[in-house]
Amino acid sequence: MATKQTRAWQRMLSGRRLDLLDPTPVDIEIEDIAHGLAFVARWNGQTKGDFAYSVAEHSLLVEEIFGRLNPKARISDRLTALLHDAPEYVIGDMISPVKAAVGPDYEELDKRLTAAIHIRFGLPATVPVRLKKQIKKADRISAWMEAVEIAGFTREEADKLFGAPDLDLISDLHIRLRPPVETRNDFTARHAALLRDMP
Repeated sequence: MATKQTRAWQRMLSGRRLDLLDPTPVDIEIEDIAHGLAFVARWNGQTKGDFAYSVAEHSLLVEEIFGRLNPKARISDRLTALLHDAPEYVIGDMISPVKAAVGPDYEELDKRLTAAIHIRFGLPATVPVRLKKQIKKADRISAWMEAVEIAGFTREEADKLFGAPDLDLISDLHIRLRPPVETRNDFTARHAALLRDMP
């Protein structure tokens, strides 16, 4: 009797069949990424407002902050910042304590998906350490803003967890809560604009 194989792929709305354990660049579509990220809530959905704060919205903010921190950054670096959480379109977003508890398996899955996504859009499969640190800095500033504005943290708590940001850098930025379709469209448009400007 044949043993039943566990399904490790997911059907995307584009029609692509993405193998989660062995993803290939040809099965990656930006529309699938944008749609998935626009419907994945950060902070496990424990945020104020009538709409969840999505990973797509977070990614747009991180790319903006990254650009402010690194005004001479290459377009490809900005695209990398925009896509820094892209694997979450299929594996979801987990708060840091849960990721730590799950362990290396989650990280390995994330790495494989990241490599396939990056290759699909003309980026290096592995993010250079220096760039990863720069993106992480922008990510932590975004997390600080989210924590204080919509996740119920005090500034003191956010400072301890994420580090106190340069408030002048983000004085005109605010967390936006809006329908997922709007965020999806803006994410797709920003991705297209960056690809268009890449040398």
